[in-house]
Amino acid sequence: METEITEITEQQIKLLREQTSTHQNNVIRRAVVKNGIYNASFNQSVVNANMPIFSIDLDTGKVANQKQSGRCWMFAALNTMRHDIKDRFHVSDEFQLSQSYTLFWDKFEKANYFYENILKTATESLDSRRVSFLLTTPQQDGGQWDMMVSIIEKYGVVPQAIYPESSSSSATKELNSTLNTLLRHDATVLRDLVANQATEKDIADMRNSMLANVYRVLSLTLGEPPVKFDFEYRDELNNFHVEHQISPQDYYKKFVGWDLGEYVSVINAPTVDKPYNATYNVEMLGNVIGGRDVKHLNVDVNKMKNLAIEQLKDGQSVWFGVDMGPQVDRDSGLMANNIFSTDELFSVNSSMTKAQRLDYGQSLMTHAMVLTGVDLDETGKPKKWKVENSWGEKVGNKGYFTMSDEWMSEYAYQIVVEKKYLDSKLVDIYENATPKLLAPWDPMGALA
Repeated sequence: METEITEITEQQIKLLREQTSTHQNNVIRRAVVKNGIYNASFNQSVVNANMPIFSIDLDTGKVANQKQSGRCWMFAALNTMRHDIKDRFHVSDEFQLSQSYTLFWDKFEKANYFYENILKTATESLDSRRVSFLLTTPQQDGGQWDMMVSIIEKYGVVPQAIYPESSSSSATKELNSTLNTLLRHDATVLRDLVANQATEKDIADMRNSMLANVYRVLSLTLGEPPVKFDFEYRDELNNFHVEHQISPQDYYKKFVGWDLGEYVSVINAPTVDKPYNATYNVEMLGNVIGGRDVKHLNVDVNKMKNLAIEQLKDGQSVWFGVDMGPQVDRDSGLMANNIFSTDELFSVNSSMTKAQRLDYGQSLMTHAMVLTGVDLDETGKPKKWKVENSWGEKVGNKGYFTMSDEWMSEYAYQIVVEKKYLDSKLVDIYENATPKLLAPWDPMGALA
């Protein structure tokens, strides 16, 4: 049975005009037209109920600033390591690990990863969903924790003073446009080679030539990454230290030294297709071929919170990923439900469950930050969380945000914790269960 098309009529519009021409709506209209939706619906009482005071509050120093780039996942990961370096080596609050260095190698590896997937799908039509997905964004700034692990395990890390920010690392739009144009061009060449039954050697030679072009673009834009370097610093007690001709890999081993294999991505995705206490991979999601697979362990949201609390109690900050779009006020540095009461303002109901928001495209992980504190009640339950952002000191409380526990339940999707905080059953599932492979466009494949 065909559905009858119902057109909007003049009579219907006339009725709508009459319904909205009330005294109350006129007052609301003036407020919203003058101030905008969020300012007109701002709820100060929510701010008052979430003051930035925490029962567990780690000293992590000054916040960093990713500026006009999408490197939040890198900043968050390197910040967790910087916190540890600060505690163990007593470096100043100004010390940072180079986010530009990891950006260089991530973009270089992502180009190779793109070529690999283009060749794997070369016999599929251009309008296939997988090919369309690849060509929509050949590479970008965003990433996942496991992708950062792959970069660090292969290339190490360096201090920001050794490989500083550049114009294109602080504002990546031009670099991304240049690279994506080049990669789409290369995709046409590689697909043509496959269509014309070129030899594996010819394809490999062409691919190596393409990688050389990508490396040249990155080197001329971001700077040549160091192979070895001298590192000098004074600690907070004014003691002088120097490391001569140390490699990025050895620098990581000495100054960070984490066994990254012990860190696990834990998610909360309460959708029907993702049962709890199971693991998930995402097709065509990664950067380093031969590196660590992106793997998520899905658990109940309260389990995810408790894991984060245990790690914070031990003095270690927590990488985590959220949807940073809804109910976030930059001025007050607050992430809290109903800080903007838009449904009340317009007398509508737009509420959805967390699962519905994922299933219907309303929400996905868009940003990674660091948990550096939590406020627990007398029973040990979280009331609010302290968040280190990477947007500089001009937002929030000198760059730090407060996240209500209710907001975390609704919009936090991922944390990274040491495996030792998982119970033995979850460790066994993570290490031995066969992960379910999710489609490339699944919301749990979103890049922060």
